[in-house]
Amino acid sequence: MGRSGDLPRSSGEVDGDDTGCHILHVDMDAFFASVEIRARPELRGLPVVVGGAGGRGVVAAASYEARKFGVRSAMPMGQALRLCPQLVVVPPNRAAYTEASRAIMRICTDVTPLVEPLSLDEAFLDVSGAVGLFGRPAEIARLIRRRVFAEHQLTCSVGIAPIKSVAKLASGSCKPDGLRVVSRAGLFDFLHPLPVTALWGVGQRTAEPLRRLGIRTVGELAGTSLDTLRRAVGTASADHLHALANGRDEREVNPDHVEKSISTDRTLATDLLTEAEVCRELLRGSGEVAERLRQAGWVARTVGIKIRFADFTTVTRVRTLAEPTDVAAVVYAETVNLYRSLALDRPRIRLVGVKAENLRRADEATQLALDLFGDQRPAAAPTDRVIDALTARFGKPVVGPASLLGKQSDGAVAGGFNRSIDRSRPVSPPTGNE
Repeated sequence: MGRSGDLPRSSGEVDGDDTGCHILHVDMDAFFASVEIRARPELRGLPVVVGGAGGRGVVAAASYEARKFGVRSAMPMGQALRLCPQLVVVPPNRAAYTEASRAIMRICTDVTPLVEPLSLDEAFLDVSGAVGLFGRPAEIARLIRRRVFAEHQLTCSVGIAPIKSVAKLASGSCKPDGLRVVSRAGLFDFLHPLPVTALWGVGQRTAEPLRRLGIRTVGELAGTSLDTLRRAVGTASADHLHALANGRDEREVNPDHVEKSISTDRTLATDLLTEAEVCRELLRGSGEVAERLRQAGWVARTVGIKIRFADFTTVTRVRTLAEPTDVAAVVYAETVNLYRSLALDRPRIRLVGVKAENLRRADEATQLALDLFGDQRPAAAPTDRVIDALTARFGKPVVGPASLLGKQSDGAVAGGFNRSIDRSRPVSPPTGNE
């Protein structure tokens, strides 16, 4: 994925000829921070970040007021506070973001069934079948933006284009609270002057060989021969990037798009020194990943772990299961086995992560189990279902593993979402002396 921060931006509406521009990219503005500010109106207008406040905390999201000071997501919290000492740091609340995301996606599906979520805060829409009901694509985009703000007090930016990759770039270029149409005729006028790092698929690893070739803009990439690009970045990447740079993107909006993985990782405030401490973090992460699988209606065939040591060396391990699962105990057992397979000798560990991948729909997996095993199919996980029901009714924390009692707030400073922090207490902005 390219870096949207590299896009030149101009908020507001840039309308134009949207004939044939049936792809919309809806992107919420500073989503996590905006949801927190909505819950605490006294924070409006202040530089707000969502993330861990500890010494190893990382910015998960930043309001636009914070971004004026140079604060960005994925930035170490210490650096963010040096750039903006008056920064207001709010702990993350994934449950609130998930609820808001579902509400936004419902607005999108009210317009068209062809909605492909990319994450909690963005989605592609194909509105080719909706223009007869709601008007041209730009009017549909305005309708969505009006409803998002009127019903949920949040803003979004919408890009409108003939292809997905350009629609995404268009939404990024009109943030915050903007709308931009990139017409078929004006596609290259918009696309080619952009920095190549804004293009979908150009990360740091790919950008460096392109820089060595003197390629700085998308237009320069479009004009470079495929043979040259293939030698620099490999065949698959070269073919993909060359097509996008020349305005070719055959991907359709896929409402059945399956997430590649669900994961969580947590950087700890102090290094973990014992297996028991690591297993407690694996238990916490396994529970969160399994819960998110169940919420999304997926089961996972592959489970993995990520371990980062005090010297920042990182190792990952994965294991494919005999049967797909959404059961926390199964995920936990596999992650512990993966960790023990590392055979570490007195490690100092600063980050523990859990991942589920190779996902499939839970109902399809259940039917397959019925077909294969009949009445001897693997048992369900009633404990997890009870916990889900209690959580849905009362919120977090209600019930959980006994080994996590009294350990709810230790060390969760980055990467993951600490849902156990007391969010009933008001957040006060720091004074100028802090």
